[in-house]
Amino acid sequence: MILDPILDMFRGKAVTIPPLDGAFRPNTRLDDAPAFAELTEPDNLLVADERLLASSGNTVLAVAAGSESVVVETFQSPVTALALSPAGELTAGLESGKLLIAGKEVSLPAEIRCITALAYADDGTLWLANGSAQCLPSQWAADLMKKGASGSLWARTVGGAFRKVAGDIAFPYGLYPTGGDVVISESWRHQLVRFSKTGNRTMALTHLPGYPARLSPSGDGGAWLSLFAPRNRLIEFVLQETHYRQDMIDQVPPACWIAPALASNRSFLEPLQCGGIRTMGIHKPWSPSRSYGLVVKLDRTLQPQFSLHSRADGTRHGICSVAEQDGRLFIASKGGDCVLAVDLASGGF
Repeated sequence: MILDPILDMFRGKAVTIPPLDGAFRPNTRLDDAPAFAELTEPDNLLVADERLLASSGNTVLAVAAGSESVVVETFQSPVTALALSPAGELTAGLESGKLLIAGKEVSLPAEIRCITALAYADDGTLWLANGSAQCLPSQWAADLMKKGASGSLWARTVGGAFRKVAGDIAFPYGLYPTGGDVVISESWRHQLVRFSKTGNRTMALTHLPGYPARLSPSGDGGAWLSLFAPRNRLIEFVLQETHYRQDMIDQVPPACWIAPALASNRSFLEPLQCGGIRTMGIHKPWSPSRSYGLVVKLDRTLQPQFSLHSRADGTRHGICSVAEQDGRLFIASKGGDCVLAVDLASGGF
């Protein structure tokens, strides 16, 4: 209703989040999946030359089952985004704000300092997501708690320079070029947005039950979407309380903020919701949680078809990236320190 914002001033505003139902119905597929490789905080996944590449800290490694991961490239700063050019050149965005293509630094506009995602279109255009104008990629929680919406979308044609396509985006975290446009995951607004090359935007998918991260193509022409943390009523309430939130930012260590997390239940100092307290030694899988594991299959129209979960009592949380190769889905669990492998043919989806 048009009058709702006015009436909320008198009656209060209900804190609601979308339910995990339908295509988002909870399961334990991520916790049941075998660990393909143990890796410290794997972030970006990429298939290049039939090899699975994964970023971990400031290194990019080739990951294979049953053998040690091989270092492909080492950078001076943590890797925050990866892409492969049509010519096979490894493109990496770094925490320091630098962009390297085939090991060579690319000149960037001064406004780009928080590279969260990279993707090449079929015509060779390089799309770049700049998550925030104030925060580094690792400071994403601060950007959320400050209700940031200073992210931007950039494009670079072959042989050209980067140009700004759109701004005022609430932390763009994933890119999916399709049909001349690009779809971005807008994390803080829990939605996918389609942008044209001229910056026109249309909604593709809204009211997601978590914070969307990166997008990657699927073999059937659809896409895979990872969500790195769940929406939570307590966090949504804190986001409405300006003074409390500012005091928390000023006085509390970031690890103890009432904010989403890539992993939880690791320290007794972490904030708790009553429903998430371990009772008689049991952590309920449906309890409220600051971290979660969630991967969603989208069809060609970007509508959810099914999902894979690691619930509140699971350990495969903080899913930031997935990659499909030869009928298998590889999943990077940043909170679980591992890369998972799911056989799509026999997964029962």
